[in-house]
Amino acid sequence: MRKKVNRNFCKNSFWKNNDGMGTVEMILIIVVLIGLVLIFKTQIQELAGTIFQKISADSSAILS
Repeated sequence: MRKKVNRNFCKNSFWKNNDGMGTVEMILIIVVLIGLVLIFKTQIQELAGTIFQKISADSSAILS
């Protein structure tokens, strides 16, 4: 005897299953952040360089 499968149950359970949604969202966020870093790479490097120069100058002024 063949068992009848409720096809509506299979469709509804597939679309209502949210087990992997957190992982997909985290991967998308990481991809967007990596893209932004690649786009603004030179600006980020210049900003970081300026910040470290100011920190170095201020620390040497405090220590002397």
